[in-house]
Amino acid sequence: MKFAYVLVLMIWPMSLFAQDRDFTLSAPQELWDTGLLKHILPRFSLKHGVRITQVDQNGDVVIGDEGAPAFSGLGKLWHLSEAEGEGPVLFAQWLFSDIGKRTVNGFKLDGEPVFTTDISVAVEIPDMAFDGDPIAGESLSLEHCGRCHVVNETNRMKGMGQTPSFGVMRTFEDWDARFATFYVLNPHPSFSQVTDITPAFRSNLPPAIVPLEITQDELEDILAYVATIAPADLGAPPQSQ
Repeated sequence: MKFAYVLVLMIWPMSLFAQDRDFTLSAPQELWDTGLLKHILPRFSLKHGVRITQVDQNGDVVIGDEGAPAFSGLGKLWHLSEAEGEGPVLFAQWLFSDIGKRTVNGFKLDGEPVFTTDISVAVEIPDMAFDGDPIAGESLSLEHCGRCHVVNETNRMKGMGQTPSFGVMRTFEDWDARFATFYVLNPHPSFSQVTDITPAFRSNLPPAIVPLEITQDELEDILAYVATIAPADLGAPPQSQ
């Protein structure tokens, strides 16, 4: 009897702790109807012992049009916003982790994937006019991009070996789209901010390095400058014997 009493005392605080992490979640009905949330939520709950309750609106966690971009599907980009609290923050961390992304990507209907965490596919590529100031763009490129990329001869010895130079990237057929949407291409989302385009950094996931913060006008200046760079001469491709 004493053993049973002690066991109850041991379990009771743990159950209270789990309840403190329980939270509500709201999302549009079209997302619930796909079955995605029924696919991912039990996996999170089983791993962390957190109960999630569906509500029509104003949940502690909301998947919809606002917040941090999380995944794309059904022809749109889905965002995640969460309230302060251990449970909501824990879920956000899980969803943006490798295992959370694999869980989303692994969901299928009729054997076909429906959603992807590769959110770059959902970004609309703007028309490229290159109306910015290329002179300002060169300075901005050296200031913001030169810590990783070789921009030109000015920082030829300062780029990181594993990152392509601007000249090499100019050889890409889609170079303009890559530069225009760099902020969604890894590893940039974790430390880049473009005014009125990217969401604010999550309070529980601050950037690990000094953030790159620019405006849309400055991004246009960079594009205008890159457009003046001659593609690097990479030589002829190897010939098959």
